[in-house]
This record gives sequence, C-alpha cells and structure tokens, in this order.
Amino acid sequence: MDERSPLVTYKLSVSTDEGGGRNGRGSGQPAGTRKLSTFLGVVVPTLLAMFSVVLFLRIGMVVGQSGLYETVGMLVLSYFIIGMTVLSVCAISTNGALDAGGAYYMISRALGPEFGGSIGIMFFLANVCGSALYILGLVETIVAMFGIPAGAVERSGVHVLPQSYWYEFLYGTALLFLCLLVCLVGASIYAKATFLIFIVVMVVLITVFISFFAVKEKVINITNGTNHLNGTFTGFQLSTLKDNVYPQYGVDYTTGRMMSFTIVFAVMFNGCTGIMAGSNMSGDLKNPSYSIPRGTITAVIFTYVIYNLLALMISCTCDRTLLKNDYSFLRDINIWPPLVTIGICCSTLSASMSNLIGASRILYALAKDELFGKLFLPAKITSKGGNPWMSVILSWFLVQLVLFAGKLNTIAAIVTIFFLLVYAAVGLACVALEWASAPNFRPTFRYFTWYTCVLGILGCLTMMFLINAIYASASIVFMLILLLCLHYLSPSHSWGFISQALIFHQVRKYLLMLDVRKDHVKFWRPQILLLVSNLRCHKNLITFANDLKKSGLFVLGHVSLEELDVLPSDPLQTQTDLWLQLVDELNIKAFVNLTLSDSVRYGAQQLLFISGLGGMRPNTVIMGFYTRSSTEELLRNELELDHGRSPPLMYTSAGRKQATENFSPWEYVAIISDSIKMSKNVVLARYFSEFDKTHVCSQKGKETYIDVWPLNLLRPDSATYVNTCSLFLLQMACVLNMVRSWKKAKLRLYLCVERESGLHGQEIKLKQLLKDLRIKAAIHTVVWDDVVCLHWHKQVAGNSETSGESYLNFPNNSLRISTDYLEAVNQMILGQNPNLPPAVRFLYLPRPPADTSVYNKFLHQVEMISKNLGPTLLIHGVTPVTSTEL
Repeated sequence: MDERSPLVTYKLSVSTDEGGGRNGRGSGQPAGTRKLSTFLGVVVPTLLAMFSVVLFLRIGMVVGQSGLYETVGMLVLSYFIIGMTVLSVCAISTNGALDAGGAYYMISRALGPEFGGSIGIMFFLANVCGSALYILGLVETIVAMFGIPAGAVERSGVHVLPQSYWYEFLYGTALLFLCLLVCLVGASIYAKATFLIFIVVMVVLITVFISFFAVKEKVINITNGTNHLNGTFTGFQLSTLKDNVYPQYGVDYTTGRMMSFTIVFAVMFNGCTGIMAGSNMSGDLKNPSYSIPRGTITAVIFTYVIYNLLALMISCTCDRTLLKNDYSFLRDINIWPPLVTIGICCSTLSASMSNLIGASRILYALAKDELFGKLFLPAKITSKGGNPWMSVILSWFLVQLVLFAGKLNTIAAIVTIFFLLVYAAVGLACVALEWASAPNFRPTFRYFTWYTCVLGILGCLTMMFLINAIYASASIVFMLILLLCLHYLSPSHSWGFISQALIFHQVRKYLLMLDVRKDHVKFWRPQILLLVSNLRCHKNLITFANDLKKSGLFVLGHVSLEELDVLPSDPLQTQTDLWLQLVDELNIKAFVNLTLSDSVRYGAQQLLFISGLGGMRPNTVIMGFYTRSSTEELLRNELELDHGRSPPLMYTSAGRKQATENFSPWEYVAIISDSIKMSKNVVLARYFSEFDKTHVCSQKGKETYIDVWPLNLLRPDSATYVNTCSLFLLQMACVLNMVRSWKKAKLRLYLCVERESGLHGQEIKLKQLLKDLRIKAAIHTVVWDDVVCLHWHKQVAGNSETSGESYLNFPNNSLRISTDYLEAVNQMILGQNPNLPPAVRFLYLPRPPADTSVYNKFLHQVEMISKNLGPTLLIHGVTPVTSTEL
C-alpha cells in the first residue's frame, strides 16, 4: 500500500491463505485461526498472569517486609501506573485492525519502524525473562514442599527431591519443556489449558479466603537452612493488625539480600505486568479491537480488589515471623494444604506459558516485518494452521538461558524495568497520536486524554530508576542503540511515521506565528528558489545553492512544459519522487516545487507566486546562465523525453515544445525582470558545470578565494559601492564564507577606481564600510582608466554609426556601451591574480532595461562580461540585507 493511500494507516488486511504458507509470508494470521473470545483470549490469560507468583508466593513477603500501609500504597501506585497504560492500550487497540504482535504491533504502527522495532525487542526480552521468572517461582515452591532439607541425611515423607543449583535448574528445564509442548500445539489448546487452570486458581482463591475464617490459631514450624523458627497464624486479631501496619525491612531468606521499598516493589509489581497477556494474543482473537479493552480492564479491576482484600486479611491474621520467613505460608494455613500447592503450580505454569507464547508472537511479528533483515528469518516459519512454531522454539531457547539466573528475586528487577519501559512506550505512542491531531486517530475507546498518557509515562520512568538506576539506564541505552541501528539499516516501511504528523502539527503552529510584518533586516537570511529542470546534470549548482542558503529556505523549482487538459493524469506526482530521491542523494536540505505550464516564463511566474508558505517564502531566485543549444543537443533532449527522462535545464531548452525552437534569450531575461518586479533578488550562475566543491574545499596547503566585484561594471558612471545591490553582493559572499566548508576561504574585494578620483581615500571609505558591516575581506585596488575610457562616447541620439549590434540603449537613452569596453572589462577581471584564481566570483548584475525589445542585447552584454570567468554568480539585489545595529 502506498504511503499516500487514503486508507486507515493502522488497518492491516488479514490473509485468507492457509497460514500464509509455511514461511509465514501472509499479511497476518489466517482467518480460521482467529477463534479466541474476550473471556478466553484476554480475561483468563491476563488474570492468570497477574495472579501468579505474587498472589501465592510473594504477597506475604510484601506485607511482612513493607507493612499494610506501604503494601496498599504500592498497590495504588502500581495500579495507577498500569491503569494509565491500560487506557493507552485501549485507545490504540480500538483505532483499527490489529495483527499479531500485541504491544509491538501497536507501537510500531503508531511510532514507526525504528521506535516500534526497538521497543518490540525490549518487550520480547521482557516476556522471555518473565517466563523464566514464573518457572523459577514454581521451582522454588516445589523445592520448598518436596525438597530434602539441608543437612538431612535421609528422605522423609514427601521430601524426596534433591536440592542444589543444578537440580533446581533441571526441574525448571522440565517445567519449561512442558510449557513448550503446549505452545507448540497452538493458541487454541493454550486457551483451553488456561481455562482449566483458571477454574483451579479460582477454586484455590476461594479456599484461601475461607481459610482465614475457618482455620483456628496455629503455630507453624519454619526451617530455613539451619534456622528453625516458629511462625504464628493468629486468626483475626487487632494486635496482629497493629504489628503489621508499618514497614519492617529485613533480609530475604532466599537470596540473603537486605530488602528495601524498591526491591519489594519490584517483586510485587510483577503481579501487575500481566496486563499485556491479552494484547499479546491479538493475532488469535476474533475481534481484538473489541476484546482487548474490555478484557484487560475487567482483569485489572478484579485483581486490584483481590490483592487489597488479601493484603488486609494477611495483616490481620499472620505475624511477621511467618510472613518474612515462609513464602508458602498460604499452604500451611489452608483448610486443605495440597490445594494451594496445586493452585501455585497451575497459576505459575500458566503465567510462564502466557509469557512464552507472547514472546513467540512478538518475535514472529518482528520477523514478518523484516525490520532486522534476515536475522529473524527462521521465526517466520509457521505450521499449516498458522502457529509460528519456530518462533516458539527460539523463545523457549532464550528462556532456558535465563533459567541460569537461579532465583526469582535475582531477575525480578530486570523484568519489571523491561515491562515498565514498554508501558512507557505505549503511553508515548498514544500521546503522540493525540498531540498530532491526526484525523484518522479516532479510537472508539474515549476514556483517556494526553494527561493520562503523560502521567503513565512519568510514572513508569520514575519507578524504573527507583527500582534500579543502573538497569534502567542500561535498558534505555540499549533501546536507543537499537533505534539508531534500525534508523540507518532497516528497510523503509509504509506504516506511516508519527514523527511526520507531529512535525506537521508543530510546523503549522509556528508558521502561523511567523509574521512577515515583523521581519527585520538584522535577521535576514537567503531563502532560495533554484529554478532547475535537469535533475542529473546540475548537481554542482544544487549543492552550491544549498551552501548559499545559510539555514534559510531552499526550494528546487521545476517547470514541466505540459498542458493538463490533454493529459490523463498529473505527471508531476511521479516526477516528485525522482526529485526527492535527488535531495536524499545529495544530502541537501531542500523542498521540491513542481508546476505545469505551456511556457517556461509563465511556469516560473507560478513558482515565484506559489513557492513557500506564510513567512517562509523565497526572497532570492537562482537560475543557471542562458546558453544557446545546438541542433544536436536539442535532438538529444527530445530523445531523453521520449525515453521518460527529465527535460534539460529550463533556461537552456525545455521540453518537447522547445525541441525544435530554442528557449529564447528574450524569455530568459523576462524571467529576470519578472523576479525583480516581485521584489526577488536574482542570482545567475554561470560555469557551474566546472565547479567541484570536493576539490575546492579539500585542497591542503592552498588558499581558497572568493572574489567580489561590487561595482556595476555595465554602468561605470554610477561608481558606488553602497547601494542596495552592492551591499547585497557583499552579504551573499559573506554568507558563503560563513558556511563550515567555506570558512577557510578568503574574501577578496576589488575596488575599481580612476587615478584622478583619489585611490587612497576610496580605499579608506571601503575599509570603514567593511568594518561597520563586520566583514573580513582583503581590498584590492584596480586602476581601470584604460578600461573605463572605452566606455565614454558622445551622447549622439540616433547616430547611425552607433546603432548596430555592438551597442545597447539603456533606459535613459543617453549611454551606449561598446563591445570593446565589455571585452576589456572581461580581460581586466581575468587578469587579477591569475596565479591564484578564485573558487567562485561574485559580479554585479544590472537591472534589465525597461525596453523589452533590447532584452537580447542586454543578455549579450552580460554574457560577454562574464565570459570564461569560471564559476561566477551575477547578482542583482533588491532587498536591504545589511545592518550596523546591534
């Protein structure tokens, strides 16, 4: 689909092929595999992910270490953060069709491939580590129940499992392999398995609440290594509640680490990280846009209520010793202890499966999008039913590696930080879409604002650094590295870029603030419209004009000699892409403005009128110099047009219409006159086919010069260096000298004087002018008595001897310029420092005469005076651009 397609950007068609083939090249999951309902596909996985380790294994530790007040505060803070994130998830998920990938798919389609790909990797790693986290929690429970106590010689009762690092790793591997088998079968069997587990967990949860009321006071013997302690279940007592209200941090008996608010919060927050379990199944849901918001919000509210009730009841019935030293105390106080063990095993196993299948779906989506080229190519392989089994195997392998961590609390902080980073990215995607005010951002879920998004982002980032500043910084740096790699190496995608929408929104706002009535000469800068047609042969001039703009506007203008009436469609749409490719190739900062016209002059007028927007309009027009093409050149141009190539320079010969009739000198001068009438400064660039910026700017040990001739050499009688045009000439030369690649170039200013006028006095005045203008230039005095004497002729009106082609009537009809004078001026310019030629010359361009009948003769004189000078700019300035004020 083309980027300019009017279809909704986020909608992705679902393939009706049977799995899209074994390589998974379909656009999405097969329609037949989208079978999961809201309850089975979102509510159940989300509840089980949030009711896993924390509910059965760590809720007692949280209350025992932090006390009831801080526990409730942690729950409020946790659910506030995830609540803001859930609102963003709901908004994005209801703004179009969702495919496989969950949060990754949402973020990548909202923020673009670079941000989406980097966050997708982080979310994938978060699910991988989360799956390992739940497996380790389950192993911890199994070992606590069935492991042989340390120091025991013989097996007794149910304590039959050996305990050591490698034995526990083996138990975790076996449990993970069971999860792998379920996930390899597919999403439907996973949904059925999780539903059965859900029923078991709900039954266990009910018995837990009943036990608080049914079980009488009892003392529980606790063995932690060589320590033997007695914990007490007191039943509902006010004294127990008072003892458990405030925090009392101590050493965690499983890791030996001193606990703190941030460590406990990191462990407890893992009970909230399951909110994406339903979103991860987006490719398998019947209606993801309907199911994800309703299912996720239902699960979040339910778990929040249960966690608070459980924390309150534990605080009223269990003493600190029991809570801080027996993480499986719910089993010991239950009316039927084995039931809690079954609940723990089922819930943690389900949560691990949820993360494993979620990781596989994210990896499959990354592979299908080919953001990382061929790196994830095997992950695209699917079964006939559409299950990405290869992604499941790759995810399982990475989870297996994480199991080497050994303890749940070891990786809890890492998992939490990864999930928090993803949640922040979801909020960022939503707030970016909201701020961009894109018309196609119309989510059916409206219970969010940009305030909620920002609060969620700030909450996530704050907690990341509170939990572990080093891990948080490292994860952000890793994400940024991924982002940069994707930006420079990833192939382009037509998903749309939120950055473009945000830039448009801000640019429009600031353009409206840019008031042309507040322009001031102190802040003037060149805003250039370069009239060019051949996008292949005039790269030198384009790159030079890019240097000349000095952070100003730069527009490439092109006239296509066509008539829309006789064309089936606008040809400029396809041509624009070629011009934009040139802009990218030359690495210049330029806009492209194309127009259709039946003549070059009228097309140029259109560009002069329409280029720019608001206060951002070109104030300077640059054109290449007029050249008379031979018949062979014209025929070659015609062949280029027939083969679909772009026409030659508009001011040389243009289009099919001009294939047999050369673009006239009169029309060329008329464009100059039109530009001046519109108060545009005019620059004619000559011999820039000879200009090589790389050679000029890379010369070592050789000086680079910029020569400026600020006198109107066609009107030596108006010998002044302080008129608007002369000062504009100086300013443009200074602007070029300020560009980084031209900073080492030296300005040479040529002062043309007659001996009788006082050489020293004029030089002093010019030095003072340069000082006032803060322009550093070397002044070279040129005595041109021999040249200027060729200019003066008797003012004889109608003299037949001076009415030939060698003379030109100026507007005042009193002065005539001879060919001898023009040749002498040309030789004078060439004769200055012949051993140190300049890289570019700046010459004064007179205003075209009012009499349009002598346009051809005017151009002939300009052509003679600039003949063989090398890269030369002939400039006519109409704008005051210099200022001596602060």
